[in-house]
Amino acid sequence: MYFCLESIDMKKNLLLLLVIFATIAAKAQQGKFNGLDMNMGNLSKLSDAKTRSISPENFTGEKGRGGMADPAKDKGKRNVANAAHEARDLGVGWKVNPFIIIEPGETFTMADIQGPGAIQHIWMTPTGNLNFSILRVYYDDEKDPSVECPIGPFFASAWNEFSPLNSLAMTVNPGSAFNSYWKMPFRKRIRITMENIDSQPMRLYYQITYALTEVGEDEAYFHAQYRRSKPNMSSLHTIVDGIKGKGHYVGTYMGVGVNNNGWWGEGEIKFFMDGDKDYATIVGTGTEDYFCGSYNFENKRTRQYQEFSTPYAGLHQVIRPDGLYASQMRFGMYRWHIMDPIRFEKDLKVTIQDLGWRSGGRYLPQNSDIITVAYWYQTEPHNKFPKLPSADVLEVN
Repeated sequence: MYFCLESIDMKKNLLLLLVIFATIAAKAQQGKFNGLDMNMGNLSKLSDAKTRSISPENFTGEKGRGGMADPAKDKGKRNVANAAHEARDLGVGWKVNPFIIIEPGETFTMADIQGPGAIQHIWMTPTGNLNFSILRVYYDDEKDPSVECPIGPFFASAWNEFSPLNSLAMTVNPGSAFNSYWKMPFRKRIRITMENIDSQPMRLYYQITYALTEVGEDEAYFHAQYRRSKPNMSSLHTIVDGIKGKGHYVGTYMGVGVNNNGWWGEGEIKFFMDGDKDYATIVGTGTEDYFCGSYNFENKRTRQYQEFSTPYAGLHQVIRPDGLYASQMRFGMYRWHIMDPIRFEKDLKVTIQDLGWRSGGRYLPQNSDIITVAYWYQTEPHNKFPKLPSADVLEVN
């Protein structure tokens, strides 16, 4: 009887030790840095994350598979050795395929990555009409995109003209360099495509840098959606609606083409969340206020609009009439909710009013040309987006 009890005690002690060791191992694994959420404070931390990058010189991002195109053997193969002529005297490894050509009506898969991991940076420089190249992002084998947007508006450049932008989430640099630093985590798979709806081929240079690493259970998926209200449609513009699920809204880009004299930005932004009907929970005080400016974005000394570009907000684009074909004032502005994300539990709708001033100190419902992109994170699955407008509606004219 004594030995039997001793044996039971030994088993209990062994089981307790195993539980303790498993707990310690789990905590150690939990505290392991997965290589995401980079900042100056953790830049020195080691991680087991694997850095990979996709470009026309390495379509899959595979280790040791970049720059393999041969200008002699691969010459004439579209999107395999597009710069074979330029590299003919240099050979393999010397910038043989730095870009791709996307033909009219063609959809090109820029990246198809097996997870888990996260996109950390996207750079591209395209040719052609920025509103006729459609960027889409799909997660985990979904059929409907979570990002669907012309590349101009996605990179806060709706009016098909270059304007520098310097922020944490996006930068637009000379001559036409678009950069996104939005974190895009994925668990099983991410697929990124570009569709050319123009009548002309487009040339695209691009690089997508990502980390293959563990993705926490509390990580949501990045989404972005395009909307446009053309003149004579309404004086209330819907930035996004129909969002269902739990998540947080992280940014707005808005382009405004005004068709009235005077100050145009009196409209209030409204966030209807978690069952709000007639009255929103969050209501702004004016367009320039929401985009972190004030008093008409006016430089009081020059009596002109004052462009600005900061980490979280900016009026980075002011297109002034040139006395010939550029007949309308057009503006581009952004507001990133990086430090103040707008969190929702079940649903979200965002609208902004199109208001100016009229005689007698009255508000004027306007008919501006408004282009917006909403950026947010949410759990999947997401509601299907409204159908993207035709090329005639997407075109800036």
